[in-house]
Amino acid sequence: MRAIAYGPSPLNRRLCKWCIRSVHKHPGGAEIEISVLFVDVRGSTAIAERMLPEEFSRLMARFYGAAAGVIDERDGIVDKFLGDGAVALFIPGFAGSDHAADAIAAARGLLEQTGNDGPEPWIPVGVGVHTGRSFVGTVGEGDARDFTALGDAVNTAARLTGLAQAGEILISAEAATAGGFETTGLERRTLELRGREQSIDAWVARART
Repeated sequence: MRAIAYGPSPLNRRLCKWCIRSVHKHPGGAEIEISVLFVDVRGSTAIAERMLPEEFSRLMARFYGAAAGVIDERDGIVDKFLGDGAVALFIPGFAGSDHAADAIAAARGLLEQTGNDGPEPWIPVGVGVHTGRSFVGTVGEGDARDFTALGDAVNTAARLTGLAQAGEILISAEAATAGGFETTGLERRTLELRGREQSIDAWVARART
């Protein structure tokens, strides 16, 4: 009889390997309020052009490790790495009722760990955080199943990240309200997001603001 691996998932140390395997096998989920964080390397194409492929690979591995550590520390789940970025989910039951505050804190931590809290980051990143209702569960068919989140909240977080400059966190008004985030003195932007009819208000934060 083959032994079952109960150790922690490599990306999400709060989840065991057996739990990940189990949710992949059983489709289903629920619509709940979560917070979503996207982080993206700014100018990755230009960075890669100036480096040997192996050097760029090591740089991205360092970035992935830093992102996974910060997200795990704030009770988030690494949903996936996207080439030059990462997606994290902050879900009640894992992050608790303070999931929005945890997502914002993780965003600040990401800027600090990548050096974006100073003038010379070792890798430039922008971050977007949004809170809203999403379908969370297992999607796909057969062997092509994955545990993830789907819906407008996820898409909105991705679009926010695309508009964030290096060293910036774009925090949607919904995430700021849900997380009790202090916005006094911060810049507020009304943004038109690609593919979305309604504009969205977001606060501009940095690691130390």
